[in-house]
Amino acid sequence: MHWKNHCGGTAGKTGICDYCRTGEALYRYPKIKGRTVEELRSNKEQFQLEILNLQIREESTLDVNKVAFLDRALPDAMAYYEFLGLKYDDRLIAMCKKFCYQKVFVLDRLPLINDYARLEDEQEQIRIHNLIIEVYNRFPCPVVQVPVLPRERRVDFILQNL
Repeated sequence: MHWKNHCGGTAGKTGICDYCRTGEALYRYPKIKGRTVEELRSNKEQFQLEILNLQIREESTLDVNKVAFLDRALPDAMAYYEFLGLKYDDRLIAMCKKFCYQKVFVLDRLPLINDYARLEDEQEQIRIHNLIIEVYNRFPCPVVQVPVLPRERRVDFILQNL
């Protein structure tokens, strides 16, 4: 499949994905409307299941003959399940085996900025980042580390390494 993924918490991936929109598709988790972050996260297992459902729906519609930059992808969910101590959903395992990314770009972390959606502290963010890398390394897709650079240079680095 001709998909690219940028992963890693607090790494600037959403801004990079936005900047990379040069005709390629960009997919991000849709917002779950009508509920607060606190309501969504009050049941961690249900929250992860809802995110998984959204991600499966999004990735299932991608055209394998086109390049797509993903803000998050299915293996990221595996890392979050591990971080939260949750048992993998059977569909998560099946879908991760089904999809193979042509290349995964892991953006080195930027300084932590807390916002409405990031509830983890810096140590937890580092743990999640490392879990995401571990999970992707379990799959047969090449993983490319992207150093901290100004946004334009990071984009150039990614585009030169497609």
